[in-house]
Amino acid sequence: MMSGDSDCTRTSPSAGSPSDTELLPDRPKYVCSLSPDLVTKAREELQEKPEWRLRDVQALRDMVCKDYPSLGTCLDDAFLLRFLRARKFDYDRALQLLVNYHSCRRSWPEVFNNLKPSAIKPVLESGFVTVLPRLDPEGRHVVCIRPDRWTPSNYPITENIRAIYLTLEKLIQSEETQVNGIVILADYKGVSLSKASHFGPFVAKKVIGILQDGFPIRIKAVNIINEPRIFKGIFAIIKPFLKEKIANRFFLHGSDLNSLHQNIPPVILPEEYGGTAGKLDISAWNELLLASEEDFLRDFSQLVLPCDSSPHDMLASGDADEKQCDDSLREHSELLRSGNDPCDWIQVQILRFGIQVRRAVSHLSTLSVVLFFSWLQ
Repeated sequence: MMSGDSDCTRTSPSAGSPSDTELLPDRPKYVCSLSPDLVTKAREELQEKPEWRLRDVQALRDMVCKDYPSLGTCLDDAFLLRFLRARKFDYDRALQLLVNYHSCRRSWPEVFNNLKPSAIKPVLESGFVTVLPRLDPEGRHVVCIRPDRWTPSNYPITENIRAIYLTLEKLIQSEETQVNGIVILADYKGVSLSKASHFGPFVAKKVIGILQDGFPIRIKAVNIINEPRIFKGIFAIIKPFLKEKIANRFFLHGSDLNSLHQNIPPVILPEEYGGTAGKLDISAWNELLLASEEDFLRDFSQLVLPCDSSPHDMLASGDADEKQCDDSLREHSELLRSGNDPCDWIQVQILRFGIQVRRAVSHLSTLSVVLFFSWLQ
């Protein structure tokens, strides 16, 4: 669980300064809960070395305090470890993930304001999202999403996203999940095209941003079942524009439960999906999540981004790349004006064409993602 002061000025004292040392907050001492097997797995897959673990956490903490002193984040060892593990202990990538995590929360108040289990109780009771009681053979939780359980007239689509987000937040508290990751099972049975009108480009970009670059969890597989036939055509368009690692983790099973069982064994699946684990029971997960109300209130109270934080500090990587392209084009255009070398003119035309292609692909990718996630909703 997260706790502790987020004031960087009190967490990075200068060497030999007694007055600063006295101001250090009393942070919870981190105690690893991983089994020996998972310690080995974390070393092999995540480059996590137990003997360097706290040193790595301190390095990330120092980077936060130096580069983003007003981020308003929890700086406890256990919390920062989530981001290091999610990015295989690459300091820079872990820092960017942490910044993105806060940027997502700050930029989407409809989802993140008043974010607590009791606020999304209707979604939980509908069965839109739940977690299967048993782990898969790799020690991963299976998150089950059933879009057909959502009735748009009852509440907006953002409530579904809030429920999924809180589910992920609860799961990632476990160190085992941080190492093993999760599996998603999405059932499209009964989903109609009419729900697509509730899912636009803005929501699509936000959801993609959170799942790929804004949350410290490892999504190891996404199993799609009962999808319409047209879905495969849509996914074929989308796949080239997804990150290769993510795209390769999508599995489309249609109505073939035997295909699903090759990825998720029947012994952990409910009867609805050809499993032997009894009827799908959503009550256990709902009770667990609702019982965590006070924990979420305490933890999220520390993750409020100060109003004086500059959005400029959280420039998305895509926007940064676009800006870099525009800057490069301006530089070459100025070079063209200053001389008469035909090679300069050719270079500028090639650069301009490349930027136009890049933008066209970006727009096509966004449109495809909207189509794709319209089925999920």
